[in-house]
Amino acid sequence: MTTLSPTHRSTLTRKKDRAATDRAALYEVLDEALICHLGLVLNGSPVVLPTGYGRDGDTLYLHGSPGSGNLRAAMTGIDVCVTVTLVDGIVYARSLNHHSMNYRSAIIHGAARLIDNEDEKMHGLHVVSEHLAPGSWDHARAVNRKEFAGVSVLALDLAEASVKVRAGEPIDDPEDVATGTAWAGVLPVRTTFRAPIPAGYIPADTPIPPHVTERCRAGQRRR
Repeated sequence: MTTLSPTHRSTLTRKKDRAATDRAALYEVLDEALICHLGLVLNGSPVVLPTGYGRDGDTLYLHGSPGSGNLRAAMTGIDVCVTVTLVDGIVYARSLNHHSMNYRSAIIHGAARLIDNEDEKMHGLHVVSEHLAPGSWDHARAVNRKEFAGVSVLALDLAEASVKVRAGEPIDDPEDVATGTAWAGVLPVRTTFRAPIPAGYIPADTPIPPHVTERCRAGQRRR
């Protein structure tokens, strides 16, 4: 597994000991999270957009409406920043100053590329769909020509990225450890899936497809 390539934008300036240096950590964060935040400057003002995504190798795929001014700006080759965060726990310390969070976060810098090749665009849509709802690409109706024309797909290279991780117990000052009385520890946080809820128009005897039930079980196994 190759290491992350540090640049002036992807080098941590605080808590450098929390930096992860291998790409496996980047892939782990991107593959587990469900949404990212796309940041860019539009008309001189910063904009941050929550959006779905998917990863294939060292390429991150994003999609959205061609009518979105934010997406159109991202298509022009300007620098963008994509962030993804997983919260693993709330850290309670004996002092308020040392309360914290256990987390894994990734930041990717670069210029997004508009995909105009139809085969690559369809591949990007497949990657995004399978990241959010695995198994749906082969189960649901395929994208038709009108729908295909009504969506834009961007590709962002993962060459310039950083990963930051905090894990473990609270870090209290020695005097608080020795003499404090407040409880200290970690309250774990996990994203899980509950039982699927069929749409109202689905006949009552329609079975839940295996790819949906398996996603539910997979989420519960991470608890």
